[in-house]
Amino acid sequence: MHAAHVRSYRSWLVSELAVASLLAFVTISLRLTDRLGGYELPDARLVLDTAVAVVASIVAVLVAVRFLVEGRTLDLLLTTGFTVIALGTFFFGVVTKLDGSALSGSEAWAVITVELLAAALIATAPFMTRRASARRPLLAGSLVGAGTAVAGIAGVITATSLDTPLLTEEGARTASAVIAFAALAFFALVAAVGFGLRFRRHGRELDSWLALALTLVVFADLNYVLALPALSTGYVLQGDFLRVLAYAVLLFGVWRAISDAEFGRAVAEERARVAREIHDGLAQYLFALSTHVSMLERGASLDELLPRLKQASTAAQQEARFAVLALSSASGTAPFDAALRRYVDFLAADGVLEVEVDSDPGVRLAPDEQIEIFRIVQEGLANARRHAGAARAWVTITQRGTRRVVSVRDDGVGFEDADADAGQGLKNMRSRAASIDGGFALRSARGEGTLIEVVLRAG
Repeated sequence: MHAAHVRSYRSWLVSELAVASLLAFVTISLRLTDRLGGYELPDARLVLDTAVAVVASIVAVLVAVRFLVEGRTLDLLLTTGFTVIALGTFFFGVVTKLDGSALSGSEAWAVITVELLAAALIATAPFMTRRASARRPLLAGSLVGAGTAVAGIAGVITATSLDTPLLTEEGARTASAVIAFAALAFFALVAAVGFGLRFRRHGRELDSWLALALTLVVFADLNYVLALPALSTGYVLQGDFLRVLAYAVLLFGVWRAISDAEFGRAVAEERARVAREIHDGLAQYLFALSTHVSMLERGASLDELLPRLKQASTAAQQEARFAVLALSSASGTAPFDAALRRYVDFLAADGVLEVEVDSDPGVRLAPDEQIEIFRIVQEGLANARRHAGAARAWVTITQRGTRRVVSVRDDGVGFEDADADAGQGLKNMRSRAASIDGGFALRSARGEGTLIEVVLRAG
């Protein structure tokens, strides 16, 4: 580990141990003085359960976003776990108490069973290291599975008419209740240790926040083991306040992690976009300049190459201006029109390919559309010249009803199977069209040329 990470981990570990020691001291002190119990606050219990359901829902959504961004399996398990908590707490802990009645034995066990399922999922999460590829289907399946599990628990408990109380007639906890609450504390402890170890290995901030929140959950669950009364509409335990505090800590940590992940992805995407624009655009003209200079070194005529050098340098300069404007999301289509016509003039200068441009001045392209459409047209014309053996090509930008349509057509040799013959250039064009929510179509036939058409979103 890096020295900075070691210091960060040690600092976190000291604070984590301090929190755990303080909670242990308070819990033991309250238990020894018989003050580890509850407060008769009928309305507060309903409010706290509602808060848990709402916060668990928000955490599930945020972690789901993180899963879609990074694809970590642990985030999928966390999403499923917190979704189960949100649904179970809402239906069994909130809806059933809206009339002010106390929880029945079956309702209390439904809450505990849901929490056990969620705790097991969350305890497994920190030990998962794989990444998922099909993220959206997996996420959808996990959410459906969470809802099905909660519905199944409700169905089983209703069908079996489970009405086992959590307390004996003497007011003591039943053995089954003690085991259930102890299992919840154990799962929370495993999860806290697991995320602490992950933080030690990888130094991700979210793991430290999860470990801290789960430490609070451990003592909240121990409160249910040691304190009286059990789950009841009329009482609020100290552990209930600890649980809400744990969710607040968790919500803050997940929000910070999502912000960092989104920022990191945005930076990576912007770097990739800048690199692609340099490679696809400016690099072509610089390569042409380098080629002409090499020809001069080998003794080629200066009078013959000087116009080409001037043309290539002018085109490179225009390309650089356009790339800067596009990358900075400049508004208006004037830079696009100028760059496109400059490129066409450069491409058709030697007379191999004649290009006609017909651009409707009423059609406006958004900044993100300008750069992608320019590259699609550039690739289409390059293919017409290099591979299709075309003599003429037509570039059209027009409005058809509410649709804006960009097409590149040539009179080249064409090909039969567009999918089978699609090279990297065509794949890049499809990808670029998709990135601006545009439809991409390719029509071609042997001896009848090729038509590339991009249909853009409503302007």
